[in-house]
Amino acid sequence: MLKQYGISPDIIAFSTQRTGGVSIGNYASFNANHYCGDDPQHVAENRAILCRELGIPEVNLIVPHQTHETNVLEITPAFLQLPAEERQLRMEGIDAVYTLSKGICVCVSTADCIPVLLYQEQTGLVAAIHAGWRGTCARIVEKTLQHLKQAHGIDPAGMKAVIGPGISQDAFEIGDEVYEAFRKEGFDMTRIARRYPAQVGEKWHIDLWECNRLQLLAEGVRPENILLSGICTYGNPDEFFSARRLGIKSGRILNGILRK
Repeated sequence: MLKQYGISPDIIAFSTQRTGGVSIGNYASFNANHYCGDDPQHVAENRAILCRELGIPEVNLIVPHQTHETNVLEITPAFLQLPAEERQLRMEGIDAVYTLSKGICVCVSTADCIPVLLYQEQTGLVAAIHAGWRGTCARIVEKTLQHLKQAHGIDPAGMKAVIGPGISQDAFEIGDEVYEAFRKEGFDMTRIARRYPAQVGEKWHIDLWECNRLQLLAEGVRPENILLSGICTYGNPDEFFSARRLGIKSGRILNGILRK
């Protein structure tokens, strides 16, 4: 059910796989996302299974409603005491979540987009970032790290990062308008883009893994502290959900991190 990343004995960092749950069809079998059309009861059961595996109460599983923006939210013990409706309202339009507290699992959902998980031992901070192509182009990883510096004085040099399963450059064919969006944003296109043969002519492909790795480096994360899973969701749809393979009405990977 879980692909785990051994970045620290104090941390559980993971991406969910497709097995071990109760969902059916394109959601089979482990989908824990309420926003993709799955049966709510199946999602609830899958979340309960995950929380038992993690050893946390279900209220401590934080899954925001992502909208491909760059909004960041801190999850505190006081947040967990809010009524469920208020918690859900505050998580609308959030694509990066973090906490300084033990036992709170912050998560983002993906199905080809790039998840980035962060941990800093000195402060105990854990964070989860959803970086689709729009969020990547808008530099959500850089903006999240800048927020953490400003709000908490956190030094990225002491941070560990995981770039989880997502679509690879080989599989991520894009239109010229997406290429132009990255170019206008100032990305080094020689580092992140190349032309691949297509049915007619050639098409641009962008390396979202590298785009996000470069953002981590730009904000001071050391290269040796960045773990790249190297798992292409499009190329492994039996193990991980891929919206390009299965369609939008399909399950989502839950990428989470918590401090024990």
